[in-house]
Amino acid sequence: MDDLTYDNLKLENQLCFPLYACAKELIRAYKPHLDKLDLTYTQYIAMMVLWEKKSCNVKTLGSLLFLDSGTLTPLLKKLETKGYVERKRSKEDERALIVTITQEGEKLKEYAVFVPEKMGQCVGLEAMMNDEKTRCHNFL
Repeated sequence: MDDLTYDNLKLENQLCFPLYACAKELIRAYKPHLDKLDLTYTQYIAMMVLWEKKSCNVKTLGSLLFLDSGTLTPLLKKLETKGYVERKRSKEDERALIVTITQEGEKLKEYAVFVPEKMGQCVGLEAMMNDEKTRCHNFL
């Protein structure tokens, strides 16, 4: 077979690779903001779910975040060590582990509220969103 047969296997011809690289760079851009909160990106998204729901089982959390228990278990242990969450067995079903945000975890939200805005500025979304608002306003 000639080289053209395998052309679709070149990295430069993959749709997934630029998406992977972009996601990696975006998460890297979060790092300085999340370092101030002493959170990794994965811990941050877990906290976002818990700030909204206050409590949920690990299976639901994993489903919402597209994470398996092998990733979630150490992540939740770290958040528990930091005092941001508590993990307890469900009274209704001993197999289910319930994660609940603590007061300390709720307080962290006050500092985290600025992260989306900072990230929007970092990637130029703020300007794009303002342009979109202007266009919508002019249209109405």
